[in-house]
Amino acid sequence: MIIPLLGLLLGIFIGLLSPFTIPIQYSTYMSIAILAALDSVFGGVRSSMENTFDIEIFISGFFANAALAAILTYIGDQLGVPIYYAAIFAFGVRLFQNFAIIRRYILAKMKKNSK
Repeated sequence: MIIPLLGLLLGIFIGLLSPFTIPIQYSTYMSIAILAALDSVFGGVRSSMENTFDIEIFISGFFANAALAAILTYIGDQLGVPIYYAAIFAFGVRLFQNFAIIRRYILAKMKKNSK
């Protein structure tokens, strides 16, 4: 579990140091992509803690979520309707649910180890 977290921290560090900027017209797409990626990462961490992690499910979910979110955002842009709010809501809810489950799992494990 430490290797994925180190990879995530390394990616954030490299991203902060790189001079690359995203044009403002793509900021909605990038925010949805980041949210989809975080949803997949937290889901992967949760399934790893539950010993149900499957790399095929993780990778397919990562790309399928990103593609669906991008399609919703694009269709919404074409129609002039913010359909991407559906992706924000769905990914946001799942992100917080997974985080809460991970937090409870860690606290239960810490409590068990302290006895």
